[in-house]
Amino acid sequence: MTSALVPGARPPAVEQVSSRIRRIVAPNPGPFTHTGTCAYVVGSGDVAIIDPGPADADHVSTMLAAVAGDRLRYVLVTHSHRDHSPAARLLAEATGALVVGCAPYVPPGDISVTGVGLDAAHDRDYAPDIVLTQATRLSLGDVTLETFATPGHTANHLCFALLEESALFTGDHVMRWSTTVIAPPDGCMRDYMLSLERQRLRDDQVLWPAHGDPIRRPQRYLRALYNHRRAREASILQRISEGDHSIGEIVSRIYAGVDPRLHGAAAMTVLAHLEDLVERDLVSCEGPSMITARYFSR
Repeated sequence: MTSALVPGARPPAVEQVSSRIRRIVAPNPGPFTHTGTCAYVVGSGDVAIIDPGPADADHVSTMLAAVAGDRLRYVLVTHSHRDHSPAARLLAEATGALVVGCAPYVPPGDISVTGVGLDAAHDRDYAPDIVLTQATRLSLGDVTLETFATPGHTANHLCFALLEESALFTGDHVMRWSTTVIAPPDGCMRDYMLSLERQRLRDDQVLWPAHGDPIRRPQRYLRALYNHRRAREASILQRISEGDHSIGEIVSRIYAGVDPRLHGAAAMTVLAHLEDLVERDLVSCEGPSMITARYFSR
């Protein structure tokens, strides 16, 4: 039910994408956000907004206008990156809605050793009224939302299932337009792969990501995504065995065809793979796993 976007074109301000879902794309396009953050209005009468996005005044006004005939009860946040959560408090102030969803970001204890990764992208002002956990349900008239915990992209990442449509709002956990950046210390490749494995056991019929178009036939896509990550892992092991011992060398080889603006993110994802490989005793490194370490085959 969604229309394909022409590259560079703005989508409609409010798009009805299913009988229970409206989508509003924030005006924050970029190499990490695609056409912008997708905020989803779910239900009618009593409604929720999922991933409201940045605190952009025009975007907030568009969301408020979209729910003007409804009662906004909940603003749900999948994770606390600044392209997802800051508008939540503005919507709550304007409507009295509760901000619910992921836990606030907690800096890892070893951040001074590992470096900040994408941790600096977290919204430090995010303060939910209610922190949701696995399998928590919220009822909105004839709509039911259920939490599905998916740590990996961030430690606090959640997805939300719309049970009546066998749909899952996936935040940045799974997207169609790009693979997900996993950036230690907050991001964890082992957690991400475990979350993917758990998701493959679900029977969702459609995935609604926070960036880009929906994913139909999710099981086939999830299988391909999981296999892609394992293939990337194999490529990293091969590069190390052939003498590339730094992350910079590995990125220049296996991401040669990728937009150079994304090489920094690629380096963090390679670090996440290497952190996992070291933990599994498949790779060794000099000192702690970090972006500047040197890695060797076992």
